[in-house]
Amino acid sequence: MTSISPPATKVWWKEPIAKGELIWISVVVVWGIILTLMMPFWHIYGEQNLSSEAYRTTPENYMEKTQAMVDQYTIRKEGERQVPVVKPPAGIDIYMVGRLWEWWPILELKKDETYRLHVASIDWQHGFSLQPTNLNVQVLPGYDMVLTVTPNKTGKHTVVCNEYCGIGHHNMLGTIYVVE
Repeated sequence: MTSISPPATKVWWKEPIAKGELIWISVVVVWGIILTLMMPFWHIYGEQNLSSEAYRTTPENYMEKTQAMVDQYTIRKEGERQVPVVKPPAGIDIYMVGRLWEWWPILELKKDETYRLHVASIDWQHGFSLQPTNLNVQVLPGYDMVLTVTPNKTGKHTVVCNEYCGIGHHNMLGTIYVVE
């Protein structure tokens, strides 16, 4: 009997298991135990765990905070839609809004400086995916998700919405510049 052909008798649990199948079952069990034991190690020493800091908010309150930051720290505007590019000082709370179908505003951050990045949606559920870093966060209306970020690579980083949010979803891109 093999795993492909049906057993000769209906009492399949009394049939002997083939040696090859026993080896694979053993490998899976041992690997599962190793990964389970590694989880606490990855959690403590992995430096890949996002903050679980989140606050209830309203779209109006969140937009008010974001607009205040934009008004204070805008250095230029980019693109057809004249999206503000905001260069806040290190160590402060910075804000990015997810809305149909854009991430607003564009942020310009300093390399190796720490910021508290607030991300919220003011309309639908969005996914905040920072590329090429591969930082992913679910962004829900009514919640202010807070991430402590320290950019370590200069260049242009793209924010992608990775949660389908409607007909313009494929155009929902944002930008974070990291400069020296």
